[in-house]
This record gives sequence, structure tokens and C-alpha cells, in this order.
Amino acid sequence: MAQKGNDAEQIAAAYLLRQGLELIEQNYRCRFGEIDLIMSERKILVFVEVRMRASDAYGGAAASITATKQAKLLRTARHYLSGLQHEPACRFDAILMTGTHNPRIEWIRNAFGE
Repeated sequence: MAQKGNDAEQIAAAYLLRQGLELIEQNYRCRFGEIDLIMSERKILVFVEVRMRASDAYGGAAASITATKQAKLLRTARHYLSGLQHEPACRFDAILMTGTHNPRIEWIRNAFGE
């Protein structure tokens, strides 16, 4: 499963790079959790959660980003921001992938926040 997650993150990073975003960090970890990708779009810091599911059954990839998961991501992002000299504008995006071979990619900007 970890390899599939890593593959999904690589696909998502490549997709977002093609869309003009810049990769800042991948797999940022702290005691609160992990953020898959931290990217920049112009002057906006973008925290990206990547989810891959084989199908849309059971709500698909979007349903897997629960309120509990969102809270962990917010705490982790706050931890990351605390290490910066100034806090930039930021948002949380989601990259949702459906299918295992040549997955369908959906990019949701401002997927959640405070």
C-alpha cells in the first residue's frame, strides 16, 4: 500500500508541476501528521492531500478525507508554518485519483480549511 501511495504522490506532483505549481516539499512529517505535497502557486502556499482509490465505490477518494483527517492536516500545516519567517497566504487542495492504471485525476482547489 505504501508503494501505491508513493506512486500516487509522484503522479500528483508531476500533474501539478505541469499546471504551473512549484514543488516545495514532499511528505512533510511532524508529530501531528504528514502532508503529502507542499507546493507554491504564485505567492500562495498550497498544502496538497493526495488520495487514490481503485473505484468510486464507498464514496471514492473524496470521502476518505474525513473531518478527523482534515484536522490532522490543519495541525500539521500550522506546525510547518511556525517554522517560516513570515506566514504566506495558503490553501488546502486535494488531488483525487480514481483507477489504478492511467487514473482519472481531479484537482480540487480550496478543498477544505478553517
